[in-house]
Amino acid sequence: MLTRRLNVWAPYNDLRREIDRLFDAFTGGDGGLVRSRAFPAVNVWEDGNNLFLEAELPGVAREDLEISAAGNELTIRGRRNPCQGENLVYHRQERGYGEFSRVLTLPVEVDTDKIEATLRDGVLTLTLPKAEAAKARKIEVKTAE
Repeated sequence: MLTRRLNVWAPYNDLRREIDRLFDAFTGGDGGLVRSRAFPAVNVWEDGNNLFLEAELPGVAREDLEISAAGNELTIRGRRNPCQGENLVYHRQERGYGEFSRVLTLPVEVDTDKIEATLRDGVLTLTLPKAEAAKARKIEVKTAE
C-alpha cells in the first residue's frame, strides 16, 4: 500500500506564489524596488540666484502644457495624446497617454513674474529666479563700542 504524506505547507506556498505574482505585476516583474510612478520625471538644481528644472515630456506638445507657480509650489499639467490611425494593433504599449498633473514643492520661493520655460526635443526647461527674500545676503558685522 502506498502512503501519501499530506503537505501542510501547500496552502501557504500557494499564497506566497500569489503574493509574488501581485508584487511582480506592481514592480514591473524585475524584483526590484517599487519604481516611482511620478510623471514627468524631473531634475531640480540651483545656483545663487535661480532654481532650474528639467522635465522629461516626450510626445507632449507645447500647446498641451500648462505651468503655474505660487510661492514655492510649481504645477506642471498637460496631456499626451495616443497614437492616431485606423486599424492599429499594439504589440506592446508601455508609454502612457492622457492628462497628467504634477505639483512640486520647491526649496525656496520664486519670483513667478520672471519664470522662463522652453520645450525642446521633449525636455521642458524652466529657469525660476529666486524671490529676493530667498536670496543669500551679506550681513555687515559692526564693532561693539
